[in-house]
Amino acid sequence: MRKKTVRRKTNPVRKSKKKAAVFSGNFLRYSIAAVLVVLLAAIGYHYRGGLAYYFGFKSDKILTEENQSKRISDVRNFQVLQKHEGKSIGIDVSEYQGKINWSYVDTLEKKYPLHYVFIRATVGKDRKDRKFQQNWLGAKENKMIRGAYHYYRPNENSLEQAELFIQTVTLKKGDLPPVLDIEKLPKNQSVANLKIGLKRWLKAVESHYGVKPIIYTGERYYDDFLKEEFSDYLFWIANYNFYREEIGDDWLFWQFTEKATVPGIKGKVDVNIYNGDLQQLQFIAVE
Repeated sequence: MRKKTVRRKTNPVRKSKKKAAVFSGNFLRYSIAAVLVVLLAAIGYHYRGGLAYYFGFKSDKILTEENQSKRISDVRNFQVLQKHEGKSIGIDVSEYQGKINWSYVDTLEKKYPLHYVFIRATVGKDRKDRKFQQNWLGAKENKMIRGAYHYYRPNENSLEQAELFIQTVTLKKGDLPPVLDIEKLPKNQSVANLKIGLKRWLKAVESHYGVKPIIYTGERYYDDFLKEEFSDYLFWIANYNFYREEIGDDWLFWQFTEKATVPGIKGKVDVNIYNGDLQQLQFIAVE
């Protein structure tokens, strides 16, 4: 007898699905790459002014890792300055800047005049800035509008801190109002008690000089702790974030970078924008 031949059924190989899977994977990768290219192009277009300036005008500089990092901040700084044409530009300094050759402190990037400078005078209840007197006199001789600030220590007596500032700083006609610099939270007291101390400092200093002080702080600190209860005061806000390019409507000053270079000063310097022009800045000065 003949044996029946049994043919096994085999499932057909569907190559189309495999091709589709490969196609979808490539499509996803290409889509992500395309989005990144568009994003980079958009960023480049947005910062075209700063990029053209710094990769053209400063192309003779050696591209060390430090210079490359600096150029990123330089591009953003240039972009910010471009957006604030006509606003008054200034700096703030302390002993950390070392010896300053004030006769050279005149412009930023050879284009933007520096009209004013805030100078650290005191720290806490017992420390004077080692370069305050030199900087205070140097700024005056350089015909810059000057202002003095106190770095507040939350865990020290507020009235003793105010007294140290008063003993150290003599304001004259044309100087800017005194500044209270508050950046940290207390370790051994509540935030409510901190606010009481800040108000005592502010009132003592205002009573002595006859002018309302300005408060310096970071944007988050301002929003979280000071904005509501200290609304009677004008604020100088620090924000170095890359996405922030314009001064807040309710900010008197904006410290937009801590990585600028200025003639006459070694190392990096903070730069500030006043929310007005030079004439308006002179209007808030001590009479």
